[in-house]
Amino acid sequence: MKSIGFDNEKYLQMQSQNIRDRINSFGGKLYLEFGGKLFDDYHASRVLPGFQPDSKVKMLLELKEEAEIVIVISADAIEKNKRRGDLGITYDQDVLRLIDAFTGIGLYVGSVVITQYAAQPSAKQFQKRLKQLGVQVFRHYPIPGYPSNIAGIVSDDGYGRNDYIETKRSLVVVTAPGPGSGKMATCLSQLFHEHQRGVNAGYAKFETFPIWNLSLQHPVNLAYEAATADLNDVNMIDPFHLEAYGKTTVNYNRDVEIYPVVHAIFERIYGVSPYKSPTDMGVNMAGFCITDDEACIKASHKEIIRRFFQAKCSLRKGIAEPAEVAKLELLLNKMGIAETDRPAVVASRERANKTGGPAVAVELTDGTVVTGKTTPLLGASAALLLNALKVLAGIQHDILLISPIVIEPIQDLKINHMGNHNPRLHTDEVLIALAICAATNPMAARAMEQLEKLRGCDAHATTILSHVDENVFMKLGVSITSEPEYQTKKLYHPQK
Repeated sequence: MKSIGFDNEKYLQMQSQNIRDRINSFGGKLYLEFGGKLFDDYHASRVLPGFQPDSKVKMLLELKEEAEIVIVISADAIEKNKRRGDLGITYDQDVLRLIDAFTGIGLYVGSVVITQYAAQPSAKQFQKRLKQLGVQVFRHYPIPGYPSNIAGIVSDDGYGRNDYIETKRSLVVVTAPGPGSGKMATCLSQLFHEHQRGVNAGYAKFETFPIWNLSLQHPVNLAYEAATADLNDVNMIDPFHLEAYGKTTVNYNRDVEIYPVVHAIFERIYGVSPYKSPTDMGVNMAGFCITDDEACIKASHKEIIRRFFQAKCSLRKGIAEPAEVAKLELLLNKMGIAETDRPAVVASRERANKTGGPAVAVELTDGTVVTGKTTPLLGASAALLLNALKVLAGIQHDILLISPIVIEPIQDLKINHMGNHNPRLHTDEVLIALAICAATNPMAARAMEQLEKLRGCDAHATTILSHVDENVFMKLGVSITSEPEYQTKKLYHPQK
């Protein structure tokens, strides 16, 4: 069975209480910069087994009556159609998705802030669209000399030019579709405006990683470096905290680099800074909730290997740089681990060598490894799903869960009516076919009942998967990686 290394309930209690304490320490008004993913934080759930992907949202729900959400997006990101790599949607689309997601669970979204606003055409259009949808929009502008010109920043011509965001609650959670959106600058701008209005509001930062009270070289923190290899983030000892308190804590380069600026801005606004280090600004309690360090170490090793494969595939697709792969290879060497330390990698390669075609393997939570190969009816990923469900349900391998008379009409539809060239069923199609068969076939129904048991499993494919198959595995909670090879030598690789 998969080892649990993190106490999620303890985390929810400690984290919400720590934020309440920070609100009170500033007299009842706190701007909380929220980094990382609020929804579906699968990285955290992989490296901290027991951490639930929706933990941060549940924690905010503990503070529901006190909190409001401000979503920040950069005008440059809108103009450049910047996309989220995990979801494949643009940042402006993600703002709308986030508003729906927050309001759907009962959290109050107060407004959207467009930062770096310089009347860019796309930004103007997005602002118009938001207003038509009834969303309150504010604009923040570029500041000459940012971030070094402190006198200019903390002035009527700097933060003073920005719109004052009208907030109603004691906790203002400032979040964004991705990095570089201007969350910190938005928070600090608000501190300036609040002070002008006689309110001494506070600022804090919530980042899950790196975990400040784990060691610099702890695998959980190194897994964070692996996850941000494309951003070139580096974990480092917080020198300001070490000097102020004589204690070693871990932060990352961007926070350490920007801290002197934040410190100076605080002094300029209030006359004194409430924080002596970047670590002081954080409120993260995750490090106190690890219950099995060895389980987290093993999980982090797997995550670093996973990120290595992901980077190699991105490089093959032309959307990553060689330096990213090189950095991850260095992390593997530093940890003394290899890509073959994931059993699914070895099993899929062996199956592919035997069959001469693509193969996929999955390691179930009890350690059992199941493989799937390409057949005339099914793609390798679809075959793997059926094989894994049979094993989990205790169904013999030679029993058909889906009759060929169900598969063949689907193939006919794909080839003769939809214009597809590949007749084999993908994972989404085979699951729909299985669901249909489950209405009359008890074995198929038993197999369908096992789907939840795939959550948290590791899988590996010997070829780059289609977007559809990747998406199905993600929705099932399976951590899938691929070799950086396409199934064919064609230059164009359709998504399905």
